[in-house]
Amino acid sequence: MYTVLNNNWFDSIKVKNSLSYSSTDKNTRFKTFIKGLIVTFLFFTCFSTFAAPTKIIIYGDSISAGYGMTLPESWPNLLNEAFIDEEKDIQIINESISGETTGGGFARLSNVLKRYTLSDNDWIIIELGGNDGLRGFPVKTIKNNLTGMIKIAQQKNINVALMQITVPPNYGARYKKLFDDNYKQLTEEFKLPLVPFFMEQIATQPEYMQRDNLHPNVEAQPVIRDIMRPLIESLLAP
Repeated sequence: MYTVLNNNWFDSIKVKNSLSYSSTDKNTRFKTFIKGLIVTFLFFTCFSTFAAPTKIIIYGDSISAGYGMTLPESWPNLLNEAFIDEEKDIQIINESISGETTGGGFARLSNVLKRYTLSDNDWIIIELGGNDGLRGFPVKTIKNNLTGMIKIAQQKNINVALMQITVPPNYGARYKKLFDDNYKQLTEEFKLPLVPFFMEQIATQPEYMQRDNLHPNVEAQPVIRDIMRPLIESLLAP
């Protein structure tokens, strides 16, 4: 025996419309959800980009490592403190080591850079070569080491600046010229900024030198900070 169903109980048109509305509603909500994710992603990406300070790695030897004093007294730390006090988005990272040569700097640079999250806004200032020059190392060797460091940094998309290191005249006119010209040649070859050697303003003033007449003393550190600050800020200028 069959029972005839009431037409009001099952209306195919109503069901079809209901299913169509349900599907459209789900699609709308899904698109809204995806848009929300995209907006959230863009917001946090932009926020983290603006929030991250520009990192400046000082990669040098004893004259930047704070030889003969505590690390907080060294000029890189003093400059970093100044930027913090003024709420500048600039972080100075001091990776200098007393006695460092270009060979030692080249050998350890890859591992040093792995310690930090760096971007194409960040910089490394290479202040190396002084110990090489004082030991009379071949200029070609110094150049090869500096070239290696420049390439390592550039491969990681880090900006590079080279400091113009010099040796005293008593090393001979020929060696001094070859040594000094080395830095200018590298900056021209790799299109890098050449940062003036701050020791040229310090070494001529005995009150700023330690007894060995090679290293700046504690009193010189604020002076070096003030010398380096505008040079570093000029690197970051648009």
